[in-house]
Amino acid sequence: MSELMGFNNLTKALSFNLYDFAVALNDDERNSYIRYIDERYSAKQIEAILIRIAEKIDATVLNVSSKNFDPYGASVVLLMADEKGAMEVHGQAASSTVNIHLDKSHICAHTYPDSLDPNGICSFRVDIDIATCGSISPLYALDFMFHSFESDFVVVDYVVRGFTRNKSGKKIYMDHQMESVTDFVSPKLLKLYETSDDNNPAGLTYQTKFSRKDLDDPNYFKSPQLVDSATMSEKMRLIRSEIDSLFAGTTE
Repeated sequence: MSELMGFNNLTKALSFNLYDFAVALNDDERNSYIRYIDERYSAKQIEAILIRIAEKIDATVLNVSSKNFDPYGASVVLLMADEKGAMEVHGQAASSTVNIHLDKSHICAHTYPDSLDPNGICSFRVDIDIATCGSISPLYALDFMFHSFESDFVVVDYVVRGFTRNKSGKKIYMDHQMESVTDFVSPKLLKLYETSDDNNPAGLTYQTKFSRKDLDDPNYFKSPQLVDSATMSEKMRLIRSEIDSLFAGTTE
């Protein structure tokens, strides 16, 4: 891209919606699942993940606010800055105040555990929304987000809005090339998922769904050695049905 006139005003927004499933065969296992999620994905743990996301995209953390909810779930909001991109505005050094106002960038995450399904299919959903302004892009944190969670199904939405200008004053609506969100996911990860794109390049809007191909059956049970093969097969069929309905965008 040609040299810009001043600050890059493009807003790049990425929504990362992740689903993970498990099986609970009785009330004790349901309660155990919720305790596990509350411990592994507490506000403190989610906060650490969001800070690492900011590091991955070369952003500077300005402030973090987090909260655990009763009876379960957590939310974290992180404000960040692209200091490198805002060090100079129209040829002049930017003050820290200007820097913060220009870098309207943030990450927020919310968790939603569920153990109420009558068939014993428990689920954990986390929504991570990243909005950046400047030269940084949330796309470069995708691999890290996949690795930070156990992911059976993921939807990634990416949108670029606004415009910036080059030295000649021409408006620029996109500052990087892409055909699909999958361009920014490693080949090793892509091998694990079936993917489906719903892209509108003219509108600078991209969506990819990721559905895990192979499910490691015992990993979905608290005590797999105690589960008979018929029960395990039926529960895994239900989990696959849940994933397939999300992939197809259909309801039960």
